[in-house]
Amino acid sequence: MSSAVDHEGVMARVAEDSGWSARFAFMTIMSAGIAVLGLLQSSPAVVIGAMLISPLMGPIMGLGFSLALFDFTEMRRSIVALAVASALAIGFTALVVLLSPLKATTAEILARTRPNLFDLLVAMFSALAGTFALIRGRGETIVGVAIATALMPPLATVGYGLAVGNFAIAGGAAALFGTNFVTITLSAMIMAQLYGFGHRLSEQQTWAQTGLLVGAFLVMAIPLGISLNQIAREAVIATQVRSVLNTSYGKDARVAQLDIDYKVNPIAIRAVVIAPRSNALRPQILAQAVEAKLGQPVSLQADQVLVDPGSAAIDQEQAAFTQAQEQQRLREEGSEIVRLLAITAGAKPSDVLLDRDARRAVTAAQPLPGASLLAYRLLETRVASQINGWSIAIVPPAGLDLPPIAFASGSDQLDDAGKTALSTAIWAARRWNWTALSVPGLREPVSERATLDQRRAAAIAAALRENKIVAVPTRPGRAGAAIELGAARADTSTQ
Repeated sequence: MSSAVDHEGVMARVAEDSGWSARFAFMTIMSAGIAVLGLLQSSPAVVIGAMLISPLMGPIMGLGFSLALFDFTEMRRSIVALAVASALAIGFTALVVLLSPLKATTAEILARTRPNLFDLLVAMFSALAGTFALIRGRGETIVGVAIATALMPPLATVGYGLAVGNFAIAGGAAALFGTNFVTITLSAMIMAQLYGFGHRLSEQQTWAQTGLLVGAFLVMAIPLGISLNQIAREAVIATQVRSVLNTSYGKDARVAQLDIDYKVNPIAIRAVVIAPRSNALRPQILAQAVEAKLGQPVSLQADQVLVDPGSAAIDQEQAAFTQAQEQQRLREEGSEIVRLLAITAGAKPSDVLLDRDARRAVTAAQPLPGASLLAYRLLETRVASQINGWSIAIVPPAGLDLPPIAFASGSDQLDDAGKTALSTAIWAARRWNWTALSVPGLREPVSERATLDQRRAAAIAAALRENKIVAVPTRPGRAGAAIELGAARADTSTQ
């Protein structure tokens, strides 16, 4: 398979693209900038544009081939280029986010925070295709786009997470980048070995060199092995639990729902089983059977939907199954909402209050550098737009000033900016559970001789009352200036 391969020519192309250069640095910065803008706008098309110009394929291929050839010089060049490029991409994207008015967590950002098996497979297939194209001398540029898919967007997401102080996002994206990096490097190394790129050095390699090569392979494979082992372990446990439930309740039973929380100790199992009434089991007996099968203690909650035999049994089972499916859907939906809100607001999942019956979710946001009340309101709006049928509330950090309310010049009518400021103040008061706001210069009733500032204050007070917020008069500010509201003790006697 390797006889028709121009080994020297391939290595010359690899060496040409794997090192650090001014062009490499410029293209890395441009790619990172486009990627983070695409993430902030939740635009897959813009993110793809970043992949088209990303230069990360060169050093990755250089590292893979250097491992196959045991070439320390090339390995050092590739690692330096990758390390500097990664730091440069993260730093530049963080700077873009800090300067950008858009800081809301988007669906494109969230998609890069939870590494899974499919991400790993994308990276592996991309690397195998990229290495093959490079060796055969055709299509490597196009395949490099797929490799950039696995590397540049996660790096940009790390920069975003660091810029907004959300380390859950930064950590998840870093884990995704690390997993993809290891997978691509090892896949490139294996493909290079298959095409004979390590064969030429076999006579000169010592046992120490071979040991170092194997050691490097194992060290790089550890994170990947841990991830795959965890996925496999969870799949085996789920299969074993389902097997115990089916065996315990008999052939006429059906496991309608099975949820397992592997993060707690002991693992928590929630199951819904539809079974004939005659096959009902005590939860203690079922838990003992599951523990005996798994060889470890568990926390089991099994809801038994029991149906009577006879002509109506099928209808009862179908109705029970439909009900169980709806319960499972609501539970999964609630879990996803908790995760989304926690990442978006920088909070812990346990801090998210979820009311499934009322379909309402509330959490307090962590402070974002330079973020105003309007930014938190837009953040809430963005999350709510992604979740249909739920009421979403993000409580902004305490201590932020309410936005000043401006009017059109010489008028007591709010301009567009004033309307936005007033609605934001009302939104913040509701989130903070304030029942009253102070209105400078408010004097009611408004007479025909009222000044422009008094008419403006009265207009704000009327809008507050429409939203069931008490308007409390306070000392007027500078004449003609924007009106700044504040917290106040509710006192209906002032109305």
